[in-house]
Amino acid sequence: MWEIYAELISLVPAELKIKECMTGLNWFLVRSQGVGIAMTPREGNRNYCFADKIIGSPVREIAQWIMSWNNYEAAMGLAALNSAINIPARLEETLGIKLAEQPAEQVFTFMQDRLRGKKVAVIGHFRELETLAPLCRLSVLERLPLAGDYPDPACEYILPQQDYVFITATTLINKTLPRLLELSRQAYVVLVGPSTPLTPVLFKYGVDMLAGTAVVDRPRVWRLMQEGDQQQFFQSGGRMVKITAEDWREHFQVENCSVVRLAK
Repeated sequence: MWEIYAELISLVPAELKIKECMTGLNWFLVRSQGVGIAMTPREGNRNYCFADKIIGSPVREIAQWIMSWNNYEAAMGLAALNSAINIPARLEETLGIKLAEQPAEQVFTFMQDRLRGKKVAVIGHFRELETLAPLCRLSVLERLPLAGDYPDPACEYILPQQDYVFITATTLINKTLPRLLELSRQAYVVLVGPSTPLTPVLFKYGVDMLAGTAVVDRPRVWRLMQEGDQQQFFQSGGRMVKITAEDWREHFQVENCSVVRLAK
């Protein structure tokens, strides 16, 4: 179950150090070579304190916290990991994309035509789902369900029947991602949200598309999140990134990238 975590951590250069961090109302940020984002957990000990533990520490050391069962530590670990992975220049090199040409729209809008009439499950209640619901047979699964949502244990019953599954990257924090990928092995899987590590490593674990965010204007994004921003940074300093396993393999002429099926 830990293979995906270990491989992500191994991507972090050993010599890289953390320069700055922020535990924001809605987002955790870490700055090293780039800026990494992770959603502030709703489930966690609000009295937990990171004081004097992060700045100056090796990024890989803090990235290992992603394996912690303390959700605040795991979120900070994910932000640290993303600070070494979601770097604009690195993304263009490793994913073969041009950030300036990436469509500035949410992935649910981007994929509307493909989703029409399909069975679609979304892990996490994203704001954009209201426009998606009339187009497909939509199931929304949530740990803290809203009206009409399914509780997360329903994943065991619903996901194997789907055509498309969108999974919030915060499932890396609560450790449910490996099992969700296993349940979704018959579906087209999108890992979505600013917490997404934008690395082709995830393609071999059954992810078909990465839909995340790269920070291209650090001062602007940092200030917005200091002020409690939730969404504005998408248009002000953050760049939405979408890349499919198919496009990546075609660009880099990758012939063999076997999918790892994680054990139950």
